[in-house]
Amino acid sequence: MTSRAVILGLGISLDGYIARRDGSVDFLVMDPDYDWMAFYKKIDVWLLGRKTLNDALKMQGGKDFDSQGLRTIVFSRSLEPGNYKGCTVTRDEPAEVVRQLREQPGKDIWLGGGGELVRSFLEADLVDRMDLGIVPTLIGDGLPLFPAGFPERKFKLVESRAYPKTGLLTVSYERVR
Repeated sequence: MTSRAVILGLGISLDGYIARRDGSVDFLVMDPDYDWMAFYKKIDVWLLGRKTLNDALKMQGGKDFDSQGLRTIVFSRSLEPGNYKGCTVTRDEPAEVVRQLREQPGKDIWLGGGGELVRSFLEADLVDRMDLGIVPTLIGDGLPLFPAGFPERKFKLVESRAYPKTGLLTVSYERVR
């Protein structure tokens, strides 16, 4: 793994959706025994797409995005590059952004959604690790974590844990290169 790994970290439904069609994530549960802060200690940059940002802004109900103190970069073809609601908007290709980030000292890089951005990162073979929280709920339809259209990529399981209180299952996979 590279010194600054790109970690795809998301909660998903049992049938592989990151959100309902309207962007809501009400089906996701956080187990009280899951140590979310351990993940935050490993990262200092959060990458997301414009649609995910818009959904997060709606959920937060604020004028600016609460990035939890992380440098946040939003990939967008429709927003103007620069500062926007507490984030940095870019039109650069993911490979260029990741290259620049890896040239800088820092912690790992969190790829936090959405599906279209995940696809572009998989196309460019930029995902080093996946940390997924799978909730035991089938929602039947929604926004898939892995929209079709990227080449085959192999990963190996490095960790898994079940949380009996909620049925949450966390799995971590590293890219096999």
